[in-house]
Amino acid sequence: MTTVQQTLHQQVQRQQVLVLYLASSALDSRVVGWSTYDGTGATSPTTGDSDEPPYANGLDALKDGWRLFQAAQLLPPQPGHEYDVSFLKHEFFFEKLV
Repeated sequence: MTTVQQTLHQQVQRQQVLVLYLASSALDSRVVGWSTYDGTGATSPTTGDSDEPPYANGLDALKDGWRLFQAAQLLPPQPGHEYDVSFLKHEFFFEKLV
């Protein structure tokens, strides 16, 4: 690789994505599920590879430099379905550019 190619390669930013599922719609509520994705290729995380979440809540991720770019819509349950079990609905997407 030439010096110019090395310099260009070093300047390219890659995205890391963190998906946190929280106990409620509040960013300071506890993490109940998570996924991570590393666009740098430095790590290859997989589902279930850790018993402990990377952060206790969404606010801790913000404090650590993650940028929030998507939060789940707050949709009320349909009448009669308040206690149905389904997907984790309080989903927050964070990113870091490294």
